[in-house]
Amino acid sequence: MKTSDSSISSLPPDGDDHDPAHSPPLTSGPLTPPPDSAGTAAQAALGRHTPVEDVQGLLLATLTASLGLAVFAQGGLVIGGMAGVALMLHHALGWAFGLLFVLVNLPFYWLSVRRMGWEFTLKTFAAVAAVGFLADRLPEWAGYAHMTPLYSAIVGGALTGLGILFFIRHRASLGGLGILAVYLQRTRGWSAGRIQMAFDTSLMAVALLLFEPRQVLYSAIGALVLSLVLMFNHRPGRYMGV
Repeated sequence: MKTSDSSISSLPPDGDDHDPAHSPPLTSGPLTPPPDSAGTAAQAALGRHTPVEDVQGLLLATLTASLGLAVFAQGGLVIGGMAGVALMLHHALGWAFGLLFVLVNLPFYWLSVRRMGWEFTLKTFAAVAAVGFLADRLPEWAGYAHMTPLYSAIVGGALTGLGILFFIRHRASLGGLGILAVYLQRTRGWSAGRIQMAFDTSLMAVALLLFEPRQVLYSAIGALVLSLVLMFNHRPGRYMGV
């Protein structure tokens, strides 16, 4: 959600018709369309994250997202996104969630390399693996005496949404849907949160075949909270950190 500043000019101006299939790879430029005042070399240098800032940001994102997934699981709920797909497969097959989370995201890395660049792809792969590992380990490291489904939905959705937001702001994502959402936001100006919400709505419909309606209802509340976090905090033109 890029490797050189020289290809910023390859991005078409807002409103121009273009064919994404024939456009050059989006390996540079901000995560969201810049405001009118942006664009100078000095402004770009001020907005760019340093390696140390990236490391701490990605670590915080990993801790936040994995905690959100653990809270969701503790409440017996289904998370949205590709994590939700991995969780459904976990219940159906009995495989470790972390392994499934990595596997279901593999098909999206081709798009990520072509359209988002190697830096974004490698960060995302590391993020998915780290979050999956921590989400599996957290129940062993921290137990919960009691957690209601509604609390799990609200807090788990908020924490996971914040984790995804942190990843996006440091040129990474939390898997396949994040890759697709950020790509569409960069090329089409579509809201990443709305894309997430549309996918999660479909996922909850499928979940009705596997889980109790009450679980799906609370899961849908959590998915809504997650999507709202992205919709309100990651809109085109608002955040210029790259």
